[in-house]
Amino acid sequence: MLASVLVRFRKRSLIATGAALLGCFMAQTALAADCPGNPNALGTSRTLVVDPREHPRIGTMQYPETLPLHDHEVVLTFDDGPLPKYSNQILAILASQCIKATFFTIGSQARANPEGVRKLIAAGHTVGTHTQNHPLTMNKMPIEKAKQEIDDGIASTLAALNGDKSKLAPFFRIPGLLRASAVEDYLASQGIQVWSADFPADDWRHISPQRVYDLAIQRIEATGRGILLLHDIQPRTVAALPRILNELKTRGYRIVHVVPATPDRPATPTEPQQWYLHPPTETVATTRWPKIPNFVYTATKTLPAPVFSDMDWRDADVIDHAQHARIGVLRQTQWPLPQLAQTAPVATLPIPAASVFRIPEARRLTLLAARIPAHHVGPPGTPQAVSARQAKHPKQATHQPPGVPRGKGPLPSQHAAAPAQPGTSVRVANLKKRSPRAEATTVPKQRVPD
Repeated sequence: MLASVLVRFRKRSLIATGAALLGCFMAQTALAADCPGNPNALGTSRTLVVDPREHPRIGTMQYPETLPLHDHEVVLTFDDGPLPKYSNQILAILASQCIKATFFTIGSQARANPEGVRKLIAAGHTVGTHTQNHPLTMNKMPIEKAKQEIDDGIASTLAALNGDKSKLAPFFRIPGLLRASAVEDYLASQGIQVWSADFPADDWRHISPQRVYDLAIQRIEATGRGILLLHDIQPRTVAALPRILNELKTRGYRIVHVVPATPDRPATPTEPQQWYLHPPTETVATTRWPKIPNFVYTATKTLPAPVFSDMDWRDADVIDHAQHARIGVLRQTQWPLPQLAQTAPVATLPIPAASVFRIPEARRLTLLAARIPAHHVGPPGTPQAVSARQAKHPKQATHQPPGVPRGKGPLPSQHAAAPAQPGTSVRVANLKKRSPRAEATTVPKQRVPD
């Protein structure tokens, strides 16, 4: 029974899929048949009506939302025109494929070439605006100046259309996609939809037409659907566009024409998730960090109940002060707790005596001294000076007078000095070694008789 149900369900799915593919093929055939002179034209698969007030910003290059396109659907957009030399060639290429696109015109270009704007409307394309002078500082300039750029661009394009506001779509693209929140808020307040893009072809750069073609196809294939950004004032775009359209047809892509909603033309019914290139699902994380789970106790009776004795009002001030000062509060238990004596795990060693750590210091004279001449030696009991050698040998210093020379000769009478008495202080002499000339005894010169 279950197997037969599954077989029938599979057959119905295959029939539905085949019918959808056949419908798409018939639609493409009908569109090609409606294009005179080119039965193999890519054509425009459908027209999408959008309400700018419901979705004020679109294009995943800068915003989370984009146009609600199906898989393998592309919207063509062109900026910076009209420039007759190249814009007219772009119009001819699109007309040969019966394709409708969206053009964002510059106000100064519209004033210089008003006939080019009227050609866009006559060919059935959608016309939006792209400021008056295409400044690449919309994200930095004051909001009043940005408003003037926007309003002047709209006024110049309307002047080319003889003031017919019904022919101008409330669509706007910021030059260079240099967005600013204040600019976007002003456009939203005016009911104007801001268009970004889903993938560019970089045709404003100095690259070859082959490179423009490669980038367009690679980025469309990587996304599968979306808004393609091109420029109708570049010769490389004119050269690459026919190949891009032919390749899109070969790969099964379809072109969608976008128009604004009006009182007599309601918006195309869509679902909110269709406005996202990658709609969020329940299995896709929407935040960086995982959400903290909420724990629920199934048995609340098992939780401990508070004791009223712990809520003494007399301790409120102390606890509050401790909480603010981050001071730990000692809490006394309501019942005595037995304290067990802690036993030492190892045998306790005796405390060593203080004399163990005492370092005996030798009695040693460390002061250096120099010899003092005999005539400088004071009376007994006055401080005497000793030499550095004698300071190293205290015993010799006590038995040998400081004025004894190293030689073997007898001690001169003028150098004789009393030995230093033990217990008397010693006067410290200068550390510099005295020269022998300073210590020599002055010998009076004898006058030779004539």
